[in-house]
Parts: sequence; structure tokens; C-alpha cells
Amino acid sequence: MEQSKIDRINALAKKAKTEGLTEAETAERKALREEYIAAYRKSLRTQLDNMIIVEPNGERRKLKPKK
Repeated sequence: MEQSKIDRINALAKKAKTEGLTEAETAERKALREEYIAAYRKSLRTQLDNMIIVEPNGERRKLKPKK
């Protein structure tokens, strides 16, 4: 996610605390937050998919999801 979008989320959060938001700004904030959360989850999933566990005996294996 671009830094400009993160800055916009922060600006809307600050404005919501001080002045309040219009309906359009509330909808924009909701859309930006959803995009941010999706990007965060994708990044975390990528990190977990690339994680390797090293056993005490030196064996290396990929991290597997619980079922």
C-alpha cells in the first residue's frame, strides 16, 4: 500500500476525532481501511509461507498451516 494512502487514513482518523466526518469521508475511510487490512494480511501470509523451521537435529522444513 502506498504511503500516501496510509497518510490519508491517518488524516481522516485525526479529523474524525476533532471535527467529525462527512458520509463521503466515512466511506473513503472504510474503503482505505479494508485495502490496508487486505495488504497487511497478504504480507503476513507471504512471510508465513516463506518461513522455515530448523529442528534441533538440523532438519529444515516449511511451516505448515494447522487444519
